[in-house]
Amino acid sequence: MRRRRNAKIIGTLGPSSNSHDTILKLFDAGIDVFRLNFSHGSHEDHAKTHAIIRSIETERQRPIGILADLQGPKLRVGTFKNSKEMLKAGDHFTLDQDPTPGDASRAPLLHPEIFAALTVGAQLLVNDGKIRLKVIEFTDTSALTEIIVGGEISSNKGVNVPDLYLPISPLTDKDRADLSYALSLGVDWVAMSFVQRPEDMTELRELVGNQAAIMAKLEKPSAIEHLTAIVQLSDGVMVARGDLGVEMPQEKVPVVQKKILRNARQEGKPVVVATQMLESMIQAPIPTRAESSDVATAIYDGADAVMLSAETAAGNYPVEAATAMNRIIIEVEKDPYYRKSVDAAIPTPGDTVADAISSGLRHMATIMPLAATFTYTESGFSSFRAARERPEAPVIGCTPNRETARRLALVWGVHAVIHEVMNSIDEMVSTAIRITLAEGFGEMGEIIAITAGMPFGRTGTTNLLRMTRLKELPDQST
Repeated sequence: MRRRRNAKIIGTLGPSSNSHDTILKLFDAGIDVFRLNFSHGSHEDHAKTHAIIRSIETERQRPIGILADLQGPKLRVGTFKNSKEMLKAGDHFTLDQDPTPGDASRAPLLHPEIFAALTVGAQLLVNDGKIRLKVIEFTDTSALTEIIVGGEISSNKGVNVPDLYLPISPLTDKDRADLSYALSLGVDWVAMSFVQRPEDMTELRELVGNQAAIMAKLEKPSAIEHLTAIVQLSDGVMVARGDLGVEMPQEKVPVVQKKILRNARQEGKPVVVATQMLESMIQAPIPTRAESSDVATAIYDGADAVMLSAETAAGNYPVEAATAMNRIIIEVEKDPYYRKSVDAAIPTPGDTVADAISSGLRHMATIMPLAATFTYTESGFSSFRAARERPEAPVIGCTPNRETARRLALVWGVHAVIHEVMNSIDEMVSTAIRITLAEGFGEMGEIIAITAGMPFGRTGTTNLLRMTRLKELPDQST
């Protein structure tokens, strides 16, 4: 089952899409990777959904990626006596560690780590930034603030602290339990929320090991300050525009999005653009023109994948949302300007043999009409590097590891195929020819380029580039 596009689609599963029938329809409509959002649902819910995805993988005989998205620390105000209060701009408002229900003058904020990091003038944003407070003075247990932007405040609303670095791990006790369970299921990617510094990704890597690929969700200004180091320590990154748009002025988010895309492309790491991409389709069967343009912009900028959240998890039209996103991507990638924009952003090759070969693949595809570029890979590294170059010919990532094939489902332009380890160059060439023809990527007489590592079966040894013509081979069944 071949996709007729390069960029991938991630779909979040939830109450609107947790049945076998709907998940199958979502996959057929274009979803390449399914997201299990551990902010919602029980472990049992996620186990059932995971089992359905794997059964569909068997039905469709295509590797399907599964992304476990950890909730991360949630900072919230406490409860109010009257459930909600109205705050007026210019008034003072106190936040403290007293659990007594709040009123119009004060509210509990039971997060000592916030008070430990406070500075005079720091802003505290409540309810997705709808209420803005500026710190006037503070102690270890309370803060007097001026209400800059007022409005209705109610119990348990979220708090953002964009001006501060909080000395806390992005992995809560809940996240650690969720991570352990997700890894026991066999998820392919793990995304960590509210990454602030490179050490956060090091902490996650130590817990995950090689059981899954790890992804940094970039939604804090401090993460953008350490962007290159965080990208280098991750297997992929996500532009989490929801909290990013709260933590910084919204007009800066498009600029930061492009910065992340450029950086991730240079490092050869897949990047996902997420949040509110087709938001109106939660209630409507078609997207707005602005939403279509938003998705298109991410594709023109070279995103590996775009993500649907509530549109597929809780919306009224999950399959229609996936279908609409699939159509937008296909239309953009047919535009001649798309190819020009992709080529204009070619990253500087690294000084490795794998990069030299991947760069050669891209140049080869511009000189000759290649039907496909074929990468034999154990870990997926050579397919990642080939995708970094954005070759005109599709990338067939052939691997003996099912786990690698599932991870590659998220990577731009890669069509993953599972095949046992090769034992000779002749076997490699004949297998590449058979798979290319069988998967519908080429016809007799067309040319493919093949990369592999010698000796076969050893990770990180990509050192061979070969071209061959598609031809009829002897029947191996006789």
